[in-house]
Amino acid sequence: MAPGSARTAGAVTDRTADGRPAARSAGFEERSAASSRRREMAGGLVFERDGRDWPNREASRFVSAGGVRFHFQVAGEGPPLLLLHGTGASTHSWRALLPRLARHFTVIAPDLPGHGFTDMPPLDRLSLPAMADAVSALLQTLELEPEIAVGHSAGAAVLVRMGLDKRIAPKAIVSLAGALLPLGGFAGQMFSPIAKLMALNPVVPQLFAWRASNPAVIERLLDQTGSRIDAEGAAIYARLARTRGHVAGALGMMANWDLRSLEADLPRLTVPLVLVAGGTDRMVRAEVAYDVRRRLPSAEVVMLRGLGHLAHEERPELIAEIIERAAGLSPAGGA
Repeated sequence: MAPGSARTAGAVTDRTADGRPAARSAGFEERSAASSRRREMAGGLVFERDGRDWPNREASRFVSAGGVRFHFQVAGEGPPLLLLHGTGASTHSWRALLPRLARHFTVIAPDLPGHGFTDMPPLDRLSLPAMADAVSALLQTLELEPEIAVGHSAGAAVLVRMGLDKRIAPKAIVSLAGALLPLGGFAGQMFSPIAKLMALNPVVPQLFAWRASNPAVIERLLDQTGSRIDAEGAAIYARLARTRGHVAGALGMMANWDLRSLEADLPRLTVPLVLVAGGTDRMVRAEVAYDVRRRLPSAEVVMLRGLGHLAHEERPELIAEIIERAAGLSPAGGA
């Protein structure tokens, strides 16, 4: 286990007097009411209200790090493993994968700044370098050094940035549909200059959230992923899309996102990189993984034919096997 991680595993898995996992960090009780009012006024999710049926709710914790009040989930015992979701998602996207990984790891899964139940920072703190800073601050606060790091879409880019900047040094980074290069197609349109201008308009999150009340809008968005996920996951994506504060965080992230420097730096990444690509992914097409490998020949590509951008929600048992193999827990050909 990495230095400091043994203390962290105990610290973040404290239990209440009746033996249940504690869902709040030290001092949370005093700040709870004020934080809830502030988030409600900003149109964000409020854990006491919106978290009642949240997947893996018993694993939820809160802690302030780097000027941001983070919501994160922790479960399991063993080497520390970090999960980072992508733009517009939250910890809910790991609902089936987290318990599987917790059989072998101490799993830490935060909501990124501006997403889910984590507070919204200033808009300029939603860039790729700033996201890497925020996650690094969280890890420092938790005294955690991940042995394996897993990121989905933009979350993979954050991890690669952290690896390049020596913020983390895991055995491997597992990139699930990693958005590691400037994007084309539908995702490229979402991150286009016009989309950035729209994201900076404070009226747009409210308008998007209003539009998301139409089930057809959510169906179209999920269809663009090329994945078929369960009803629970679809319902939570719909809830997030109807939440003005969450939408503002996702759009703000898009407004500040620039992958050109990451693309230029990729060849100097020394952390082993596993690129998991979905054959039906319409957001980050599988070709991106092979383009990354051309820049970084040491990277391994794992092609999942028939799965889309949300493969970790479609086939969590398969993704768990790939991650375990990257960690050396299963034979090289197991996945």
